[in-house]
Amino acid sequence: MYRVLIVDDHPVVRMGLREILEKSRIVQSVDEACSGREALAKVREESYELVVLDISMPGMSGLETLCELKKLTPSLPVLMLTVHQQEDYALKSLRAGASGYLTKISAPEELLTAVVKILRGQRYIGPALADVLVSHLADPEDVFLYESLSDREWQVLLLLVEGETLEGISKELSVSPKTVSTFRTRILHKLRLKNNAELIHYVMRSQMLD
Repeated sequence: MYRVLIVDDHPVVRMGLREILEKSRIVQSVDEACSGREALAKVREESYELVVLDISMPGMSGLETLCELKKLTPSLPVLMLTVHQQEDYALKSLRAGASGYLTKISAPEELLTAVVKILRGQRYIGPALADVLVSHLADPEDVFLYESLSDREWQVLLLLVEGETLEGISKELSVSPKTVSTFRTRILHKLRLKNNAELIHYVMRSQMLD
């Protein structure tokens, strides 16, 4: 039997994931953490066979947490969960050492399939992303401009495209509006764009959120 750590800043999500895993009887016990820092502290103190990690969290992001987990315990499998289905986040996660990538809208059965495969030493990605990811991973030199964005810049980009204001983003990510403005400037510079309208057009043209 296995021990699993769920890392998500939303209590309802953690509760739902815990219920699915415990009812499946695949795992022996389920532990929870509400942030990346708490997850790192727990992994230092306890032994787990799998971490289920939310990719979008305030403070230390899921991708940042993944990188730190891999430094701390390189062999610990991590399944990334996200509300975003674009392939670039999945690509970043897999390149950073994740064993799997799944959207939160996936059925409970798919979550359990992913967990079982990863616990057996395999990798798992949802079928909707598989074909695109294979083409990207097969040719790592084929890098889009948006792959140069940092994890935090990605979070800001997604929120901007969703129509969030700088103030709204600052509250969501627990940073100042000035910091958000700096991230926005960096994003536009890296993508060679001038304003939010061009940013939205670029995202749609690149099919980043399909």
